[in-house]
Amino acid sequence: MTDLLKIDKQGHTTVVTMNNPPANTWTPDSLNAFRELVLELGSDPDNRALVLASDNEKFFSAGADLKKFACSKGDGFTFINAFGAAFEALADYPGVSVAAITGYAMGGGLEGTLACDFRVAEKQAQLALPEASVGLLPGGLGTQLLPWLVGESWAKRMILLGERLSAEQALEIGLVQEVVDTGKALEKALEMVARAAKQSPSSIRACKQLIQAARHRSMASAASWERELFTKLWDTQDRDEGVSAFLEKRKPEWKGR
Repeated sequence: MTDLLKIDKQGHTTVVTMNNPPANTWTPDSLNAFRELVLELGSDPDNRALVLASDNEKFFSAGADLKKFACSKGDGFTFINAFGAAFEALADYPGVSVAAITGYAMGGGLEGTLACDFRVAEKQAQLALPEASVGLLPGGLGTQLLPWLVGESWAKRMILLGERLSAEQALEIGLVQEVVDTGKALEKALEMVARAAKQSPSSIRACKQLIQAARHRSMASAASWERELFTKLWDTQDRDEGVSAFLEKRKPEWKGR
C-alpha cells in the first residue's frame, strides 16, 4: 500500500512496522494506507491479531511532522481527518491489537497506541500528547480514548499540563500493560498475541464489542446485547469446536467463523 509501512504476516497475525525515518512520523498517505489495511484485515477471517511496531529504538512515532501543519485550515482538516479515520478503524478492528512501543510515542504517535487493545513499552519509552503547547489538540481520538484508559485526571495532566510520562509511570497509571527491556517490545507483543490465539476468535470479536460498548451505551442496553451475542455464538463453528475440544480433552482448532 505504501513504502511507509512494512507488513509482515505471521500466520494469523499481521505485524505493521512504521517505516518513515528518522522519527516515524505519520503522513496522510501512510494514515490512509493504514486505515485501508486495518479494514482489510478486519474483514479477513484468517487474520486474528495486529501488532503496531517500530524498528527504531529511539522513536516509536513522533506523530505528525509539525512542518506539515504550517498550512491552510482546509489542509489541516484533511490531515487530522486522516488521523481520526485511521485510528477509528484501528479501535474498531475486531481482532486483538497490540502496540509495541520502542521509544518516543508523541502526539499522533501515542494516539495510535491508544486505539490498540494493549500497549507494551520498552524501558526507554517516553509518552506524551503535547499538541496544546503549539496551539493544537490531540485530534486522533486522544481526548476521547485517553480518559477511558487512565481516567479524567491523568488525561488532563497529560493534555492540559503537557506532562510527559516514562514507561514506568505509564505502567503505574495503566496506560501500558507491560514494560520490557530495550529491543523486547515486539517479542512481548507477539507473546500476548499468542496467548490470545488460545481463545476463540469468534468469542474475542463479540467480547471486544461488548467491552468497548461501555464507552457509549447504557448498561441496560449493553446487557441485553450481551445475551444476544452470547446466543449468536451458537451459530459459529468456533462454539462447536470449543465445546467438542473440551469434552474430548484436546486443544481446539479454531476456524474464526
